[in-house]
Amino acid sequence: MDPNDRLARTRSRPPAPADPERSVLITGGAGFLGVNSAIHLIENGWTVTLLDNLSRPGTERNLKWLLTRYPDRVTFVKEDVRNGAALSQHVKNQDAILHLAAQVAVTTSLVDPNTDFDVNARGTINMLEAVRVHNHDAPFIFASTNKVYGKLDHSNGPCKESQPLDFHSPYGCSKGAADQYVRDYARCFDMNTVVLRQSCIYGAHQYGTEDQGWVAHFVHSILKDRPLTIYGDGTQVRDLLDARDLSDLYATVIDKIGITRGEIYNVGGGPENQRNLLEVIDLIGELTGKKPQYSFTGWREGDQKFYVSDVGKARNDLGWEPRVDFDRGLRDLIAWAESVN
Repeated sequence: MDPNDRLARTRSRPPAPADPERSVLITGGAGFLGVNSAIHLIENGWTVTLLDNLSRPGTERNLKWLLTRYPDRVTFVKEDVRNGAALSQHVKNQDAILHLAAQVAVTTSLVDPNTDFDVNARGTINMLEAVRVHNHDAPFIFASTNKVYGKLDHSNGPCKESQPLDFHSPYGCSKGAADQYVRDYARCFDMNTVVLRQSCIYGAHQYGTEDQGWVAHFVHSILKDRPLTIYGDGTQVRDLLDARDLSDLYATVIDKIGITRGEIYNVGGGPENQRNLLEVIDLIGELTGKKPQYSFTGWREGDQKFYVSDVGKARNDLGWEPRVDFDRGLRDLIAWAESVN
């Protein structure tokens, strides 16, 4: 069986009854998270409109795969969230908005803070305003980041939503500003907005780079015998969440908007799925039969030495928790990567 087919059918929960009337707009829809969320929603009866400027490597490949697999359920719009005037026509008549489009790398934000701000902060305002004026009551789900909490040099255990904000790096500032705008539009404009502060997400359709999507970057590099550069000492800890679990959460947050509107949730693999970088590299080597090659260099600006999400709020409010353990998820990612490399 094609690994793409197997992975597309492997969901964290059984599909709900089909509801062909529901439609969703996914910004950044040809990206890794966009494709995974589209698969999940389509298989649960939604029709999907993907809005993407196709600037990130791998997006055209992802888009072709999705359009081939679901030709009658997917519409593609090549557009940029920075072009506010063009967004209104695309948000109209949608039953939900999933805003995933972003500049995603801390390193890029340090090189070009203006573009980082325009995409993450201004682009989010553009989306919020388009929805406020043209589709006010639609659930608006925003993919935020754990970087809004800053460096977190000292471990105090899993991070709760009550952790003080401490934006660090232009990326942290732009995503943090967007995060707060999304939250405030629920309070000031009575919109159905929800913020998800996401930790390290991995899975099929992720190509990854040295700057972002590090699990997939490690997998692709090790499969191709490319040496890795480890920033810091490799003992930094993250909680790792399979994109299928995150996609299930997106759908749950939309379906339970009466509970979730105006709320913020920390979203990650939780303590059960926390690993450090060296552990992940060793496991990839074991599962692929390859000997990873890597060297060390200095820490990068704003890097968190320890970040693990406390997912208790999502569990208590929504009955959601990670269901794909990291060892299984990594095997599936490797199987997909081997099929496309």
